[in-house]
Amino acid sequence: MRGIRLGSAFGIPVQLNWTFLLILPIFAWIISSDIALLTEVVNDVLGSSIATEPLTVGWMPWILGFAAAGGLFFGVLLHEFGHSLVALRYGLEIESITLWLLGGVASFKEMPEEWLKEFNIAIAGPIVSVLVGVVSYIGFVLTPAGLGSVQFVLGYLALMNIALAAFNMLPGFPMDGGRVLRALLARKRPHAQATQMAAEVGKVFAFMLGIVGLFAFSPLFILLAFFIYIAASGEAQQSTVKAAFQGVTVRDIMTPGEQLHITEPQTTISELLERMFTERHTGYPVVDTRGELVGMVTLDDARTIKEIERDAYRVEDVMERDIQAIEPHADAITALRTMQEHGVGRLPVVDAHGNLTGIISRTDLMTAFNVIQSRGDNSSIIRSENSSSSLPPVR
Repeated sequence: MRGIRLGSAFGIPVQLNWTFLLILPIFAWIISSDIALLTEVVNDVLGSSIATEPLTVGWMPWILGFAAAGGLFFGVLLHEFGHSLVALRYGLEIESITLWLLGGVASFKEMPEEWLKEFNIAIAGPIVSVLVGVVSYIGFVLTPAGLGSVQFVLGYLALMNIALAAFNMLPGFPMDGGRVLRALLARKRPHAQATQMAAEVGKVFAFMLGIVGLFAFSPLFILLAFFIYIAASGEAQQSTVKAAFQGVTVRDIMTPGEQLHITEPQTTISELLERMFTERHTGYPVVDTRGELVGMVTLDDARTIKEIERDAYRVEDVMERDIQAIEPHADAITALRTMQEHGVGRLPVVDAHGNLTGIISRTDLMTAFNVIQSRGDNSSIIRSENSSSSLPPVR
């Protein structure tokens, strides 16, 4: 999730997604519109006697609304740091923490499959929210009675952070409670199976939350339910793919070098387009006379040259030189992640000397996945480096 970078803490980039700039004033407006009611709730729950009338005069409701909304999102940020710092302790890489429409999200490079690590990472966020609520309550108690506005903000934050912790512990995978559930399920089950079970619970929770949102006329609940359902389905699918590719390498499923259509740097654009037409290919690895991969060229690259100039321009003039490659012994799931991260549909496979040995594409990966799923397991396609792949190459 991309956003405006604010800085970093503990080596973790902190970002604001543009949707946060939309939701913050909305939250401030909701709070400012219900100052009187919220003050009564704080008084009833925390046993205080904050005067309501001074908080509803002039610009004070908006000031309190923005202060409370800002404090709430700061608590969400600390919540995400709770997850992230525990993850750092386990040596995991955190890409960023982003505040957005539905709160905050800590993006990990990869979640651990060890149940205890995931349990500790997942539970850390709600624990931090509880601690923020306790600190806010202590500040609330220590604030002089004459500072009703400060008391209101601190009391509101005390209640909301405790509520945030409780809500996050509901079993709506991939919320914190859902991840705790998966961790507990994974104690005696394969991780993929635990993920499927937690995802199903998460989908039911999302459906129920959506129903509540419809009857309560709450767009936020409906949006959150939609997000939970989609995220649960996505994580379940990723877990299935990862389990299927366990032990499978790029060499097992790539299209090998001898079956590749390649081109040379000195090929003219006219010749390249003619080959694309006759061979029905829209992308070629570019290999020099030593057999080393020097670039990739696609139909889009060739189209940048005007028709009248295509005999004068060569592949080396338009090819992409900064290419993302992968080694034959890399895991298949690593190849899939690399494609997703760089937004490409295929990766050239090169050996330690930079020589092209094959190409792996999304089509290769998905075909291999379908074959593995049909066979029920992937043990029979794991092979040694010198044997031939049992999966048919797909270009």
